[in-house]
Formats: sequence, structure tokens, C-alpha cells
Amino acid sequence: MTTTTPPVAAGAQNTSGRPTRAARVRKRLNTHTATLIAIVIAVVWTIPTFGLLVSSFRPENQIKTTGWWTFFREPEFTLQNYQEVLFGQSASSGQLASYFINSLVITLPAVLFPLAFAALAAYALAWINFRGRDWVYIGIFALQIVPLQMALVPLLSFFSRGVSLGGVTLMPAWNLDGAQNFAQVWFAHTCFALPFAVYLLHNFISQLPKDLMEAARVDGATHPKIFRTIVLPLVAPALAAFGIFQFLWVWNDLLVGLIFAGGSDVTAPLTVRLAELAGTRGNEWQRLTAGAFVSIVVPLIVFLSLQRYFVRGLLAGSVKG
Repeated sequence: MTTTTPPVAAGAQNTSGRPTRAARVRKRLNTHTATLIAIVIAVVWTIPTFGLLVSSFRPENQIKTTGWWTFFREPEFTLQNYQEVLFGQSASSGQLASYFINSLVITLPAVLFPLAFAALAAYALAWINFRGRDWVYIGIFALQIVPLQMALVPLLSFFSRGVSLGGVTLMPAWNLDGAQNFAQVWFAHTCFALPFAVYLLHNFISQLPKDLMEAARVDGATHPKIFRTIVLPLVAPALAAFGIFQFLWVWNDLLVGLIFAGGSDVTAPLTVRLAELAGTRGNEWQRLTAGAFVSIVVPLIVFLSLQRYFVRGLLAGSVKG
């Protein structure tokens, strides 16, 4: 007696060892052609940055008379450009050292605050049952479509006038001055970052194994302990990915820093001063190149040092197999 294998129905999943779609995509991306294209794109993308770096070390007369590529025929270095742009005493020199510190003071809290609040909110929306949870999540998700520019005037009114309802003052005006304006910038950046941060982290946290959470609850772990000992280590790549995005956004931001921090050297970030140099001293190319490279060196260090977490956070949970 012989047995016959029934034919596989059309559209049924083939489990005979056939490579998955993710495996086929990886195979295509690992070809010599894809590698060559990636190298060409990387080189073309890096050439302007390399030219900026070379120009920042060239003397003023060479920058204003020849292109940066002529450096290889007549190599000549100088640190005068960085000396003037960082520590120069004249008003046109840049004086970027203090503005550099301001950017650090603005950026670090503006990254840590949304990370902390968004992680807590994402865990609550994913693993704590309460009435209206889904509507809260939908509302947070919908806030992503609100343009940043539309929120500037309400926020300015909030800081300068406070909040009143029916003639009753719910929150007085902040009336901040000097270094206190940093709080306004932190608040603004945190508000603008929270919707996307909660949405991103919620997608990661909600995909954690349910059995793992239930086992922790059976062992007597409370929500704070579960969040601290289980959730945070597992979603570290996602936290790092958002942290890099937020750091680059805040560090390179000009609009929010200019409006809420002001243009004084006490609170203004580095981008505000660079914009002033480009507008008032646009012919001082040697200072602009040095100042531009000063502004990008920190984001480069942050991205390169956290690159492995960034890639892992982008790919985590995207494909299976």
C-alpha cells in the first residue's frame, strides 16, 4: 500500500526550509553591488564634512583665495581659527565657548526629561489597566501631527501670562529671567518630544513577553520593580535610539532656543551664535568653518559612540526569522 502526500494548497505557508522574506532581504543587501553603492553614498556624504574640517585648519588667506582641495598641494595648518572662534575677545570673534556650555546645559536635560517621562508613560499605557487607557494613547499619538510652530504662541502665552479660567488664575506667569530661562527651553523641548517618545517606546514595551510580566507579578514584584529590573534593561536599545534622535534635534535646534532662551550669551545655544556670525560676519569664512565644526563635533561623538544601540533599537522587533 502506498501513501501519497496531499498537495500543498495555494497560498499556504511553506515550512520546508525555504528562506523567509527577511532572509531574502538580508541576502540582497549583502551583495557586492549593494556594498559598493553603500560605500559610494558614504563617501559622497562625507566629502563636505571632510572639506569643512580641512578648511577650519587652513589660514585665512588660503580659505578666501583657494578651495579646500588645494590643501593637498600646499598643506598648511593653523589653530588660529579655533582660538578666535572659541576664546576671542572681540565681538566679531565668536566667543563660542560659553555658547557651547549653554548648548550642553540645554540639551542634556532636554533629552533626559522626555526619556524618563515617556518610558514611565509607555509602560503604564502598555501594562497597567485603567479606564480610558486606549483613548489616552490615541490622544498622545494624535499630538504628533501638531506642527511645532503652532505651539510656540500658546507656550509663550503660558510662560508670560500663566493660565486663567473664568477669571481664576490656575497657574501664575513664570516671569523668568537670566539663567532661569533654561527651564523654559527644557519645558518646551520636553513637550514637543513626548508624543513621539511615548509612541515609540510604547511599541517596544508592549511587545515584551506577557508570560515574563505575569511571572514577575506572581513572584510579588510591583510595577516599579518590574519597570526598573525587567523593562528598562530590555528596552535599552529603544531608549538609546530615541536619545540619539532627541540629542541631535535639540543640539541643532535654532527656533526653540532663540524664542524661549533669548539671544543673550547667558542662555543662548550655540546655533543662535552661529546664525549671528553667518548673518553679520558672512565674509569671515575661516571663523564660520571652525564654528560649524565645533557645533557638529559633539553630535558626531554621541552618534558614533552609541551607534550600535541606535541600529539595534531601529531593527528590534522589525523582522522575524
